[in-house]
Amino acid sequence: MDVRNALKEGLLALGYENPNEMLEQFMTYKALLLEWNEKINLTTITDDHGIVYKHFLDSLTCLQAPVDFNGKKVLDLGTGAGFPGVPLKIAMPELDVTLMDSLNKRIQYLTEVCRVLDFKHVTCLHARAEEAARQTDHREKYDIVVSRAVANMSTLSEYCLPFVKTGGYFIAQKTNEAFEEIKAAERAIKILGGASPEIIPTSVPGTDFEHNLVVIRKVKSTPALYPRKAGTPAKKPIV
Repeated sequence: MDVRNALKEGLLALGYENPNEMLEQFMTYKALLLEWNEKINLTTITDDHGIVYKHFLDSLTCLQAPVDFNGKKVLDLGTGAGFPGVPLKIAMPELDVTLMDSLNKRIQYLTEVCRVLDFKHVTCLHARAEEAARQTDHREKYDIVVSRAVANMSTLSEYCLPFVKTGGYFIAQKTNEAFEEIKAAERAIKILGGASPEIIPTSVPGTDFEHNLVVIRKVKSTPALYPRKAGTPAKKPIV
């Protein structure tokens, strides 16, 4: 199956009844990803079908969380090449999305992606999570924070939960091997203001690729101590 049809079938399987406009945006995004990947390290997945299944459709499985995304202010923390934030914006143009990464070259690339795709209400932010979360413009200002970052759940929760409004949600995409990691992070999640995680199994249409969404509702404000200074959450996770 050619890549365009593979993507169209995947979008239809995810419930998008008329995906043609989205299809064109995704194809443009793929071309930009491959072009920029020759200059800076964005992804090791460079085959067309891999990009469609493992990046585009996988990102959209975030919408299977029991969370209302409609019209929400969303932060994609550690966005890298724009996953899952850019696919979410393509699928739901009304979202107000901030794409945050600590590497400025990636932010330059994402700025170009947003320009070419003519996105409205998207911010590309060059910042470290530990520093941005202490700024009044960002601390507890987002309805939903999403992340595919590879940090363990305790560290990732310290990065993400300080950005979430009370009553909002943090959604992490994790592999099926992450249950022990999630269990080990429960104390950290509670300290940071989150409720007990809900784990939602997901699968990518057209593949045998499965993972879990870890969905955490923010039930109280994050203490002022957190996040700790840059580097500390990764070196000394809350236990």
